[in-house]
Amino acid sequence: MDQARDHVASGSTAAVAETVHASGIPVYCAYDEIVDVDALVPNPRNPNRHSDGQIRLLAKIIRHQGWRAPITVSNLSGFIVRGHGRLAAAKLLGVDLAPVDRQDYTTEAEEWADLVADNRLSELSEMDPPGLKELLQELDAGMLEVLGADMEITGYTEEALAELMSQFEPEEEPQEVDAPEPPAQPVTRPGDLWLLGRVVQCPRCGRLTDV
Repeated sequence: MDQARDHVASGSTAAVAETVHASGIPVYCAYDEIVDVDALVPNPRNPNRHSDGQIRLLAKIIRHQGWRAPITVSNLSGFIVRGHGRLAAAKLLGVDLAPVDRQDYTTEAEEWADLVADNRLSELSEMDPPGLKELLQELDAGMLEVLGADMEITGYTEEALAELMSQFEPEEEPQEVDAPEPPAQPVTRPGDLWLLGRVVQCPRCGRLTDV
């Protein structure tokens, strides 16, 4: 397998930190084995569909961040349960190897439930707009430049990010307007009736009368 390990010495003590690479991409996640991507079989009943734009973003994230999550494969069926998008991203990157986590399922129903839950649970999460805005602003302030990356590794395109940030702009507070001073000679006097179109309003009781 195409794997490389980086050895790092710390001070006078030779501390070994191993970083495995799969086709040149560092693997930071836990995994059972690194396999050929052509040997991975998508689940034909996977209900989740990934757009080309989503796969492009995911591929960019994997290229800059490395593997932060493996592709989960069922030992029961041999199909992918979690990570269909990561497999598509790996193929888009042109890599040959990917980290795999193998899971045991007692029944087909158990496997399918995990397949559906993986897609569904992410949909149920709620975003904290102020917290998200703060994180994105800090990242946009130059933190990603050190990595040689851009804001798209957050999963947002430039267009989506601009639209998102515009939604978080604080609403302008209404400006207070000073009420004008009453005129020295008021127009309305006690007992006057005002004609509102075809309706007359009594200034005493407020009753409206058609005319």
